[in-house]
Amino acid sequence: MINTGPFALALSLLVSAADVAAAPSVYPTGVTRYDTSTAYNSYVIFSGQDKKTHLIDMNGNEVHSWNAEGFPPVLLDPALTGGKRGHVLVQLASTAGTSNEGNGLRNQAIGELDWDSNVVWQWGAAGDAQGVYGQVEGKASAQVPGGSAKQHHDWRRLPNGNTLVLANLVHPVAGFAAPQVLDDVIYEVGANGDIAWKWIASEHLGEFGFSPASLGLVKSGQSPRGKGAPFDYLHINNMSVLGPNRWFDAGDQRFHPDNVLIDSREANFIVIIDKRSGKVVWTLGPDYPAQARGPRVLPRAVDQIVGPHDAHLIEPGLPGAGNLLVFDNQGEAGYPRVGVGVQPRSRVLEIDPVSKRIVWEYTGADSNGPDWSFYSSFISSARRLPNGNTLIDEGMNGRIFQVTNKGDIAWEYVSPYFAPTPVAGAGRPVLSNWLYRAQPVPYGWVPEGTPRSEKAVTPPEPGKFRVVTN
Repeated sequence: MINTGPFALALSLLVSAADVAAAPSVYPTGVTRYDTSTAYNSYVIFSGQDKKTHLIDMNGNEVHSWNAEGFPPVLLDPALTGGKRGHVLVQLASTAGTSNEGNGLRNQAIGELDWDSNVVWQWGAAGDAQGVYGQVEGKASAQVPGGSAKQHHDWRRLPNGNTLVLANLVHPVAGFAAPQVLDDVIYEVGANGDIAWKWIASEHLGEFGFSPASLGLVKSGQSPRGKGAPFDYLHINNMSVLGPNRWFDAGDQRFHPDNVLIDSREANFIVIIDKRSGKVVWTLGPDYPAQARGPRVLPRAVDQIVGPHDAHLIEPGLPGAGNLLVFDNQGEAGYPRVGVGVQPRSRVLEIDPVSKRIVWEYTGADSNGPDWSFYSSFISSARRLPNGNTLIDEGMNGRIFQVTNKGDIAWEYVSPYFAPTPVAGAGRPVLSNWLYRAQPVPYGWVPEGTPRSEKAVTPPEPGKFRVVTN
């Protein structure tokens, strides 16, 4: 449990979480702000740098954990688990380090755990890999390509019981200068491990919207990791299933509920894949008009997105249902490369996918701070909540927070789970609390009797707070 006593709270509020991007040597962890009148109450799930998956309540107390990390952890609807609550999809074993290093190439086995961490289903063989669960007799499938799951960034359980898995495929691709390409592949995996459907990104290069010049840059690229390393030319970092939506209900076949939405960090595009044909039927990007200077006007045409994450359609029943919600990192990406200039900042965009216009956005300025007070150049996520708030993961800073539709911060938490990680240090381990994705968890998802706390947390004015020494 996280200490929420007066001294611990005071220490955690040494600086405001909005200033984490400035990288002070000491900054807050745990819950730093909680307005009970405007926040939406739920649990939150994420995997920390301690390689565990944590379920916390509104006061930051860890109410449950699984001794496995998720890239990301995925909640399973009890309707898909025979009514059993608390099942998650996580990584079970990796060859070394963490399963997200090398963009999933070290990820050997993935699977479903119940609330008590029993392995219910597994895809991939643990073998000599490092993992607390090891090989589960009769659970691994010989159908895993190369014997290794290589899952990365996303996966989803389908209504038919199959699991959609985003994975990597290292192979040569005709026309590329790089001898080996780190390609993206989607598998639909049955309960017995058989592959029911497969989609490979490089087979659809002409459908992503690249201009001839941009496609030339894609094919001529080489891995920045050096000779012999596979070229991660798209880096697909998100995969979601559209599900029921108002666009399909109105007759737009591009938004069939079975269709799959992905986004590319390296190429700055978001696309929808027709599940039946495998063809790309809707695109946003990879080229955009520049962001205008001066006051932001809404609605407006989508402007320059850079390195997006967690693109998905807002679910039915939530405010903005059917619109596209995406974390726009605004780092540096694209063919050719584009960036935001001297003031790094991120934003969350809500986009009408038919008109392709921004209808809502969040930036640091919406919380009465400079634009750069909200920034994560990589990873991160955003999810709409039932009361209209949005849960945001500012991933590289380990910060999770809720904002109202006006941008007021209703709840804020900074992960206390630090560890040396090469991901944050470009291959050199450095101490970090970064976290890939945070997701809201309804109270009804957990088994009955799971504790929770909902005590307001009012932070002091940052300019008046001091650490008192004895």
